[in-house]
Amino acid sequence: MSILRKLLIVEVIEARNLAPKDGYGTSSPYAVLDFHGQRRKTRTVLRDLNPTWNETIEFHVGKASDVLGDTLELDVFHDKNVGPTTRNNFLGRVRLTSTQFVKKGEEALIYYPLEKKSLITWIQGEIGLKIYFADEVALPPPPPPAEVKSESAPPAEAEKNEPSPPAPPPEQHEKPNEEPPVEASPEIENQADLDSTAAEEEREEVGVRPTTVKNLDDHVMATVSSPVKVNKINGPQPISRVSSVSSFVSDQSLVDVVGSTFDLVEKMHYIFVRVVKARSLPTAGSPVVKMAVSGFQVISKPARRTTYFDWDQTFAFNRDAPDSSSILEVSVWDLAGNDHFLGGVCFDVGEIPLRDPPDSPLAPQWYRLEGGGAHRRDLMLAAWLGTQADESFFDAWKTDTVNGGNVNSKSKVYQSPKLWYLRSTIIEARDISMLKTLKESSFQVKAQLGFQTQKTKSVHHTGSGGAPSWNEDLMFVAAEPFTEHHLVFFLIENRPPKEQVIVGICRVPLMSIERRVDDRNVVSRWVTLEDPNEEKRAQKGRVHLRLCFDGGYHVMEEGAHVCSDYRPTARQLWKPPIGTIELGIIGCKNLIPMKSVKGKESTDAYAVAKYGSKWVRTRSISDTLNPKWNEQYTWQVYDPSTVLTIGVFDSWEAFESEGRKEQMRPDFRIGKVCLRISTLSTGMAYRSVFPLLLLSQSGLKKMGEIELAVRFARATPTLEFLHVYSQPLLPMMHHLRPLGQQEALRAISVKIVATHLLRSEPPLRPEVVTYMLDPTNSNTFSMRKVRANWLRIINVIAGVVEVFKWVENTRSWKNPTATLLVHALLVMLVWFPGLIIPTLALYVFGIGAWNYRFRSTTLLPHFDPKLSLAESVDRDELDEEFDVPRPNEIALMRYDKLRVLGARVQTLLGDVATQGERVQALVTWRDPRATGIFVVFCFIVAFVLYLVPSKMVAMAFGFYYLRHPIFRDRMPSPALNFFRRLPSLSDRML
Repeated sequence: MSILRKLLIVEVIEARNLAPKDGYGTSSPYAVLDFHGQRRKTRTVLRDLNPTWNETIEFHVGKASDVLGDTLELDVFHDKNVGPTTRNNFLGRVRLTSTQFVKKGEEALIYYPLEKKSLITWIQGEIGLKIYFADEVALPPPPPPAEVKSESAPPAEAEKNEPSPPAPPPEQHEKPNEEPPVEASPEIENQADLDSTAAEEEREEVGVRPTTVKNLDDHVMATVSSPVKVNKINGPQPISRVSSVSSFVSDQSLVDVVGSTFDLVEKMHYIFVRVVKARSLPTAGSPVVKMAVSGFQVISKPARRTTYFDWDQTFAFNRDAPDSSSILEVSVWDLAGNDHFLGGVCFDVGEIPLRDPPDSPLAPQWYRLEGGGAHRRDLMLAAWLGTQADESFFDAWKTDTVNGGNVNSKSKVYQSPKLWYLRSTIIEARDISMLKTLKESSFQVKAQLGFQTQKTKSVHHTGSGGAPSWNEDLMFVAAEPFTEHHLVFFLIENRPPKEQVIVGICRVPLMSIERRVDDRNVVSRWVTLEDPNEEKRAQKGRVHLRLCFDGGYHVMEEGAHVCSDYRPTARQLWKPPIGTIELGIIGCKNLIPMKSVKGKESTDAYAVAKYGSKWVRTRSISDTLNPKWNEQYTWQVYDPSTVLTIGVFDSWEAFESEGRKEQMRPDFRIGKVCLRISTLSTGMAYRSVFPLLLLSQSGLKKMGEIELAVRFARATPTLEFLHVYSQPLLPMMHHLRPLGQQEALRAISVKIVATHLLRSEPPLRPEVVTYMLDPTNSNTFSMRKVRANWLRIINVIAGVVEVFKWVENTRSWKNPTATLLVHALLVMLVWFPGLIIPTLALYVFGIGAWNYRFRSTTLLPHFDPKLSLAESVDRDELDEEFDVPRPNEIALMRYDKLRVLGARVQTLLGDVATQGERVQALVTWRDPRATGIFVVFCFIVAFVLYLVPSKMVAMAFGFYYLRHPIFRDRMPSPALNFFRRLPSLSDRML
């Protein structure tokens, strides 16, 4: 039997610009690698500051250890055996954690800068590595040959002489008899069967908060599971079916001690009933189980007939309902023909045990069915009290959810696909075979990846021996796993007047394209162009390409102002998380009915939250205007300048299962909330109610309110956290090689993400994804947004305007005391100019310290309708913003309004250009007299400043500027009059 072993592969490629350490201006470097207690060494490259090794080193990946750790350490040394040195001089080191490693096929060559061992060490250079995990199939060693005691012994005697194998240890739980239990003490089914039915696989669950900050990557809060132990809670004892309902006494004190790790949301109490199977039922059909409690009546799915009648279905009944009853009734019915009662069992809700989530699942028990006749019938079930923290809550049929067990209404966690930028550089084409050659013809290359199509510019043919050359980059967006397996290139010949002929076609598999994480040039390739007619398969030429996946970019699928992640695609470039963000989606209040079904208005609301690549969706609460979810989620935070987006939608999925026409309708938007992480204080839990505002064609409308709880927990030291603010927001490649057409690539990314999430179960609809990725529709033109942005600019420069007003009031002597103090300050700053910058810094500090008193500590920033001018927007502007079709007269009126706005912008641009041209006219002699005056004046100023100390000049100018109004002239100054008379080029405009 083969054994699968995990290996860490490190390809040591080369190093660059190492420090000379051999005494002769060079070094003879070698590398020592250490991982998980395993040490490897490369060969020594003699006298080379840019050594090349190209060695592959393997490490065995063992279990996690606190002693050995999971850090790969690479040290570079100079070999003391080469040169006059007497020791192995240190050249640098690299330390990498296992979170930066990828699996085989995703590796890329990365140059890591060499780090110092101490502050006084002189280190320089970088080393290029490829690091990835790989699996190795190892054959086990052959078993040792058996020793033969006697060749003549008969086989029976030989078997007799062999030592008997040791008896297997007894199982922890023996299988009891299959006899029906007596009524006084129900028995437990065999433990192996319980394990197969009770123990569930570990899954992403809703609403359980982890106890540690580490290892929170892209999982819903899951219950912190302790080692498996035998549950010591006994199942509830059945009661007689004639028990009175009035005998129930609610034990609220017991309910409050139900274990839950929720601390941001409210606990919701449920009665969980897990129906496993039944036996000895007198029916050949598929019976069902009916349950009744707290005003709810539920019917299970038909039983699956095996050795038993199997259901294995869990139900969650809301215990917080106002009409909660004291009796849980469970009965079995045969629905074949007339409903035939096969027996039932009742429980006092007050005696149902409470389950603490760290405990193992409650073991189901056999219960005798009563009232079904003389047969001895048994039903295996488990009943317990719990909260939404229970691991059975996710798959349970819920009384407050749309259609209870409808898969489309359950909570779900989604992952966005891993997006790559695919850079296709079209260099040139050669050996093009054509039937006829036209001098006027031109060539271009069209590249296609799925629905994405890009074209190069047209290059004219230069003759029979010429080769068309483009040297253009075509950018695509690709998602892993690659659904499109080939990148297709078409060589197109454009013939006059408008004829296009496909000369050749070639396909490049995506898996063969190299991945890079920096701006190095990858190796180009020549690809053969084939005849587009598949029957011929003739060679039509060659095209020179350079293809690569750029992993150093962050693929933008969100708007720049609401982006939730700035990490590059390549996982090797990710930095450790700086903290976690926890979100509790509590519920909504006073929602507006969104649809009418059978004459009844209703809303089936669910919430969606998105941060980074992780999406979460709450369960759909049916037919209520005040839904309560109380679900809690967590995300890892890599940058504080990111935004968490929460949206609320009305679901139509309840009607999809019924096959109605409404299944094609989109989910209606109710509203959204955007929370910026940097506005949250560390460790502080915020609980706020946000209005759900929706701007539609009819205007701004409040759709309700949503209550959220949010908390940011920092996971790094304070200095490292503050150091993030000095780092660039986008990865390095965005600054080294900026991308063009960023908005077009973002639109493609949104479409790819929406298509990917639509294939999930339950699907996340495209209208939901589009609304979440750009909640403000920033790309659409809106006159309202133009006016709002103009007011924002006015608000920004309002502080500068206030400063100018204060200066004008000071020089106007409206407050003589303040003006005299300004004179004194002027004298001090002129004679001691070193105090200027400290004084300004102290002034800014004072402003900040004063505004600290007015900071908001409880309310989180939200959409501001006044800032957005959404409350006073004109109806015509809304029609224009939402592109509502109107008659031609309305369209003409909108066009005239746009022309008026364009005329104002045109005038503003002309004024700015005029002022700049007047500055140029000072020395260009367009007006000889004006230029002569300015040049002579500059000469006189220079001569005076050479003779008079600058402090005296500055003080004289300050006193002149602050002179009393009785010494001023109300007319404009001579300098301003002189500047306004300078010529510009506006008089030369047609």
